[in-house]
Amino acid sequence: MTDLGTRFLEHVRSAGLFPMPGRAVLAVSGGADSVALLDLVAEHHRQLGLEPSVGHVNHGIRADSDVIEDQARALADRYGLPWQCARLELGPDASETVARRARYAALRAMQCEAGAVYLLTGHHADDQVETVLFRVLRGSGVAGLGGVAPVGPGGLVRPLLPFTRAELEAWVHTRGLPIDDDPSNRDTRHDRSWLRTELLPMLRARLGADLDERFLALASDAARNRHAWSLALEACPGLVVAREAAAIEVARVALGRYHKVLSEALLRASARELGCRIGPRRAARLLRFAAEGQSGKAMELGGGWLAELTFDRVRIHRPDPPPTAAGAVRLSGSSGQLRFGSWAFSWRPDPAGAIERRGAATWVVPGELALRSWRPGDRMLPLGGAGRRKVRRLFMEARVPMYERRRYPLVVRDDQIVWVPGVCRSAGAVPTPGDQAVRIEARQLALGGGRNSGRRTAY
Repeated sequence: MTDLGTRFLEHVRSAGLFPMPGRAVLAVSGGADSVALLDLVAEHHRQLGLEPSVGHVNHGIRADSDVIEDQARALADRYGLPWQCARLELGPDASETVARRARYAALRAMQCEAGAVYLLTGHHADDQVETVLFRVLRGSGVAGLGGVAPVGPGGLVRPLLPFTRAELEAWVHTRGLPIDDDPSNRDTRHDRSWLRTELLPMLRARLGADLDERFLALASDAARNRHAWSLALEACPGLVVAREAAAIEVARVALGRYHKVLSEALLRASARELGCRIGPRRAARLLRFAAEGQSGKAMELGGGWLAELTFDRVRIHRPDPPPTAAGAVRLSGSSGQLRFGSWAFSWRPDPAGAIERRGAATWVVPGELALRSWRPGDRMLPLGGAGRRKVRRLFMEARVPMYERRRYPLVVRDDQIVWVPGVCRSAGAVPTPGDQAVRIEARQLALGGGRNSGRRTAY
């Protein structure tokens, strides 16, 4: 048999798993699969254009979790790789689901902290078989039977899927690498462990030794089907009108052109682009919501995902909390700059120019200024207006989507709204043209290179 390292390199290259060079966080638990991942990537990282580092999550579930952490750290030192560790203290009663969600959240935080393009996990062929069987038993749709994909959102890569657990264990044994044998993998109180240790051996004995190959063939066919629907999104003109790292927007009018069954399938495919799985019944509800709902309304999709109607679009995303839960942020000093959520602000002394009601910059009379998020019920006196108006109504007139309003910054003085960038300038703190003033500029940034990326506010 060809050397596993050679096969690994050939697979990664042929599958195009790393289309661009960059930093990669390797999720190393200490088990044979993750240790094999670490060894193979460390051996070939230059050929792959990767700068690897080791990320370990100490769940705080096992009594010896600190020992396992030390072993993982020693492996990072052995390969001379940077080390990151998250300590969670979940306790021995934590469920599989709770542990998995906490683990991925911690790994994503490490990826962000390291500025890494990729996050690598050690999922292998046996994991794929277990995943497909588990989803069959739970009544998954066809897309779910595709199992775990080699590439996921946010740079998630699983480069060991073609290789079996036995191959990886034999590899680390041959390399003389220390591994952790987690007893929870055999604890039948956990569904996945029960599948692995009891159900699958019974099925193999009853239905033949090639059962795993049949499950993998099913996964491959379902994955091709899933990929076909991703291509269908591109083939439907005017359907996907915006796509970001954690959001996708679909045109409501375009959805209405297709048969109901096709429209539901397209909505499910759109959500899957983000890692959001929608079942058939929820897809039917979402289609009705898109057809009949009013702009500004929202529908929960589960798992923290949300569908919001923004004028003529359906936006599927997982909203972030407002950036200013702790209160207002002062604009300190005569000049400076700061980030406020997805916004960048700068200010400096400058003779006042002509002030526009809307715009990306304005001038204010010198004094104490601060930033805070919009609050329902906020009102202001617009420049040139005849009375106080609700900021919510001003947002609507400027066509600011509901999902942006929750985190929209307001410039305030003594809790009086001075400026809503790009939307409305108030009649307060307006300097006379030519007088010494403070010039403030606002620029909205978008994570993931979306449609608002690096733009100056202009609605």
